[in-house]
Amino acid sequence: MILPFERYRVRRPCMTAAAALVLGLAALPARADEDSQREILARIAYELTRLEQVAAEGGRQQEANARTRFRFDWLARDLSLVRRGIEDHVDAPRQPRPVPVLRGDYRP
Repeated sequence: MILPFERYRVRRPCMTAAAALVLGLAALPARADEDSQREILARIAYELTRLEQVAAEGGRQQEANARTRFRFDWLARDLSLVRRGIEDHVDAPRQPRPVPVLRGDYRP
């Protein structure tokens, strides 16, 4: 006898394998040694610095009388906060600390 809710249930045996694969891949960064993690974080901080420069350039090139304006200054501030947080993490011992809130909405 097939119950009414079982009729529409989709059986996907590969979903369990896919979920295991995703969880396994997610655990890989946790196994990275401290030096490689510092290298990755330094690369991210460098890229964020470059993005801050691009955001500043975007703010300078933006038309002053545009109908809608993107808040490049807010974006640059948030990128700076994230970069400083990464740099603080690399330099500081592992202790919880307060984190400033990101604005997130870059349109006035």
